[in-house]
Amino acid sequence: MPEVVGIRFRKCGRIYDFELNGFEVTIGDSVVVESEFGLSIGTIVTESQSVEKPERALKRVLHRATEEDMRKKEENDSFAREAQDFCLERIMARGIPMQLIYTEVTLDRKRVVFYFTADGRIDFRELVKDLAAQFKTRIEMRQIGVRDKAKFVGGAGICGKELCCRQFLTSFEPISIRMAKQQELVLNTNKLSGVCGRLMCCLGFECGEFVQKRTGDADDTAVPIVYEQDAVDSPTLIPEERSPETPHPPEGIAEQAPSPPDEKPDQKEQIRSRRGKRRRRRRKRHRGKFQKK
Repeated sequence: MPEVVGIRFRKCGRIYDFELNGFEVTIGDSVVVESEFGLSIGTIVTESQSVEKPERALKRVLHRATEEDMRKKEENDSFAREAQDFCLERIMARGIPMQLIYTEVTLDRKRVVFYFTADGRIDFRELVKDLAAQFKTRIEMRQIGVRDKAKFVGGAGICGKELCCRQFLTSFEPISIRMAKQQELVLNTNKLSGVCGRLMCCLGFECGEFVQKRTGDADDTAVPIVYEQDAVDSPTLIPEERSPETPHPPEGIAEQAPSPPDEKPDQKEQIRSRRGKRRRRRRKRHRGKFQKK
């Protein structure tokens, strides 16, 4: 059975499984692996474990990162900054509607990846030709969303702390306004949105604890609330059940509906007829003016 460890390539990034190549490692060690994009340096975040049948073919851990590997990584970081500056220059020269966010270079420099955001699909073929002619390597352009942009750039939330996606969130889960309703928050999208412009991720992982605490303290006889749609509007309540103090009607006798308040049945009809007479009078006056002219 192969020994598998979990490796992460950047802070709060996804964890990928790799097969050990016959040596022992511990959590926190930097290792060199051969991924689908080339050689990369990652950090071990999970202990090794035996797996009988992996779901897919796993790449192997080559060796521990040496001082030479760390020196190459530092050189690649400076090379990535130069590549990003050149890419920004070509984007402005060609007038491409895109925003460059981050640049990444593999350890062996066989591939340079540029992460960008844009409103829609854009044509960057000429830009790729300029970059390939300048750096003589394979160029890859990746379009990311606004949440991934916030994770790359970073920042502070309305709570004053660093963004959750920069601290501990590995992946983004779907967030809905229903979670804010369940936590009894003000349904204002401006106050519930993060720096990325989407609903804050903390609404998701705080919702479960809030609902569990509320349901544990609530009375079992309380009337449940059912939300029909996920929109910012007033919730639709289910009809209230009959209170235990209200006696049931005896069998064979239909329950009488409450009588409406006393009012004249023809009062509305009289008001409508008066309004109709006034309209007809105004029309006759208006026609008479035009006939005189």
